[in-house]
Amino acid sequence: MSQSRSLLSLQNLSRQINSNGNDRSIVDHVSFEFERGRIYNILGPSGSGKSSLLRLINRLDEATGGEVLFHGTSITDLDPCELRRQIGYLFQVPYLFEGTVRDNVRHACPDITADRVNQLAERIQIEPSILDSPVDNLSEGEKQRVAIARLLATNPEVILLDEPTSALDPARTETIEKLVRNIVTEDSITALMVTHSPEQAVRMGGETLLLVDGSLIEHGSSTDVVNNPQTEQGRRYREKKLS
Repeated sequence: MSQSRSLLSLQNLSRQINSNGNDRSIVDHVSFEFERGRIYNILGPSGSGKSSLLRLINRLDEATGGEVLFHGTSITDLDPCELRRQIGYLFQVPYLFEGTVRDNVRHACPDITADRVNQLAERIQIEPSILDSPVDNLSEGEKQRVAIARLLATNPEVILLDEPTSALDPARTETIEKLVRNIVTEDSITALMVTHSPEQAVRMGGETLLLVDGSLIEHGSSTDVVNNPQTEQGRRYREKKLS
């Protein structure tokens, strides 16, 4: 692994599943190194392996080939619970536990201080007045921000975001996008964000990885990958999205 700023490395990472008696690669020999404090958009058509890639990095699924290295150590050698504290996962639809906002943040870090909870609430733009309100009373945008606060409570180095704005309106989408960019910049956290939207990838900036049929087709600056793809598959993807 690179000795620069890399902290997460995918090495020929693959996952095959058996579908109707046939083996199918949903992630196909993907290799890439992610640096600290950067945004990486995972872009591609439906069924291209974007979410599957995130699940392998977090060990929600197990690879059938290759490996993921975190600080140079295979994630299979790490305790899964500790791994998930350091590499947090945010689902497309926020899953919150019964109870209050404060209860949900404490679920991730039981010994978190009241001051730290208040700091996280301010960070994610949650009013202190609703910290002790049931999460059932929250809007979808508020629930997603609470899920982000719970993610940050463990001080992760990497956050995996699986289409975190897909259920939100444009205004709430903008709020989440800005929040993620600020987290990356201010905390030097590495963010991997799955998106179906080339426009969102450009807004988020950073780098974009384009997946097609489980394979990493191209990568580079988000603007370049979206607006000036270098591969035939990349050009076909762009033309389809523009049509």
